[in-house]
Amino acid sequence: MSLTIGDVAPEFNLKNANPSNGGDTSSLGSLMRSNGCVVVFECNHCPYVIASIDRMNNMAEYCKVNGIGFVGINSNDPDNYPADSFENMQKRAAKGMPYAYLHDDTQAIATAWGAQRTPEFFLLNSNGEVIYQGRMDDSPRDPTKATTSELKDAIDAMIAGNTPVVQSTDSIGCSVKWK
Repeated sequence: MSLTIGDVAPEFNLKNANPSNGGDTSSLGSLMRSNGCVVVFECNHCPYVIASIDRMNNMAEYCKVNGIGFVGINSNDPDNYPADSFENMQKRAAKGMPYAYLHDDTQAIATAWGAQRTPEFFLLNSNGEVIYQGRMDDSPRDPTKATTSELKDAIDAMIAGNTPVVQSTDSIGCSVKWK
């Protein structure tokens, strides 16, 4: 079962493949900012994630400016999907990633959060409550075809002190690669 709107997100403390953003390990508490945090379950090999990298980097910067943390978590099985190994996460981070990129090697966090896809976004308010869950927009593989911006809309509503009009969408992407 996925976290639902209004649930308080469970804490985590995971090894970080991008220590210049968040240190060698990072917890949800350390990544929360004054207005909350975006947690995205992602990976290295999914074509939906690859096509969304620039948009996720831009979203991380938008969040930073607006007092919102941003973190990526890779929960995929690295044994069957070596592109998602910690070493390959470090290589991706070294190419320029403005946020912590955490390794959920036991898949306990993906299970606790109910993550199903990559990328899948959870927007938390300053109390750690889920106020949006789902996709960034309706075209993760081709940004030129996006006609919606649900994640940004939810962030903007939260910053303005409003409830997002759309609180949940089906994420679009590859399935989490379970062990």
